[in-house]
Amino acid sequence: MADIVLINPLDKTHVNEMLELQAPPLNLMYLGASLEKASFSVKVLDDSLKEWGYTQVNKLVEKLNPLIVGVTATTATIKSSLEYIKSIKRLLPDVLTVIGGPHTTFLPIDTLKSLKELDTVVIGEGEETFTELAEKYEKKGKEGLEEVRGIAYRNQSRIKVNEPRPLIQDLDSIPFPARHLVPFKEYETSKNGQAHIITSRGCTYSCKYCSSSLIMGRRFRARSPENVVDEIEELYNKYKIKEIGFIDDTFVLNKRRALAIADEIKERSLDITWSTSSRVNTIDKPLLSNLKSAGLQSIYYGIESGSQRVLNLMNKKITLRQSEDAVKIAKDLGIEVMASFIFGYPGETPAEMDKTIDFSIKLDPDYAQYSILTTFPGTHIYQKL
Repeated sequence: MADIVLINPLDKTHVNEMLELQAPPLNLMYLGASLEKASFSVKVLDDSLKEWGYTQVNKLVEKLNPLIVGVTATTATIKSSLEYIKSIKRLLPDVLTVIGGPHTTFLPIDTLKSLKELDTVVIGEGEETFTELAEKYEKKGKEGLEEVRGIAYRNQSRIKVNEPRPLIQDLDSIPFPARHLVPFKEYETSKNGQAHIITSRGCTYSCKYCSSSLIMGRRFRARSPENVVDEIEELYNKYKIKEIGFIDDTFVLNKRRALAIADEIKERSLDITWSTSSRVNTIDKPLLSNLKSAGLQSIYYGIESGSQRVLNLMNKKITLRQSEDAVKIAKDLGIEVMASFIFGYPGETPAEMDKTIDFSIKLDPDYAQYSILTTFPGTHIYQKL
C-alpha cells in the first residue's frame, strides 16, 4: 500500500538514447520528500530506469492501490505520460490522477482537455502545491481542490484554473530529495557514483528559446552554502558519492555564494569532484581557480552560436569574445569544457551556421553538443511562431 504513487515515464527520446545514462528523477524525489514530511507514504516508480511498460506499471499501481497517482511530463514525454494516466484511471477509476512538469505548466488547459482521465495539473514548483493538494484531497475529496493554489483541475464537466502559487522563497525549507525512494545504486553514472544537486532556482536572463525563467521566475533564489554542503555531505557519507553535478541554470550568478560553497566543501574536507554550468559572462580566472581548488572538474557553457547577430536575436546577452575568454580561462586551469551550440534559430542563415561550426572548432572544447532549435511551450520563440 502507498498513499501516493509518483511515476517517471519511459523516455525514448533520441537524446536520452544517445547519452545512454540514467539519472534518478530529482523532481519526483523532491516531491516525495515533501510528501513524506507531511506523513504520506510514497512510492516512486521509475519506468525510465526499469522499462516495465504500461502493463507492468498498471499491475504495480493496482497492487499499491493509492489515493493519488502523479506523473511528471516534459514536452518530449507528454504523450507517454498521459498514456500511463489513461490506463491507470481505467483500472482504478477512483484514484486522483495528477500531472506536472514544464510542459503542462504552460499548457494546463490543453493538457486537461486532451485526456478525460486526467483530473489535475500542477502548475510550476510542485513541493508545496502537491503536498497541499494531497492534504486537501485526503480530507475533503475533490471539493478540497478548490482551495489549492497553483493547480488546474476538472470540476465535473468544466476546467477550473486556481490562482497561482507564489514561488518558494526559502529554499532551505525544502527537505533534501528522498533518494531512498529509488534504487539509487542501479543508475548508470560514473564509476565513483554521481549525484545531481540543485542549489538555486530562477534565472535573471530571458533567452528567447528557454523557458527556465518563466517556470522558476526571473529572480535568483538560492540555498545557503551550509545547506548545500549538508546535502553533499549526506551523499558522501550515506551513498558514498564522490562526483557531484550542480544542475542549476546559473550556479555562479552570485559569485560570493559560489565561493562560499567552495570554502564550505574545503572546510569539511570532502574529497569530491564536481561539475557545473555557467554563462560565459559570469566567469573570471580568480573565481574558477578558487572553485577548482574545491573540486571543480568540468564546466558547461551555453555558447549557442558563432554569429553575434544570431546571439542578439536569441537575446542571449553575451559576446563571442566572452565565450572565447571563458573557454580559455577554464582550459588554462585544466578544467574540462563542454560547449553547447544551437542550429536553426529563426532568421539564421546557412552561412551563420557555418560560422558556428568554425567557432566551435576554434574554441576547441573537450566536448561539443550541437542541437537543433526546438520551440518548447512557454518560450518567447514558441509564442512568436
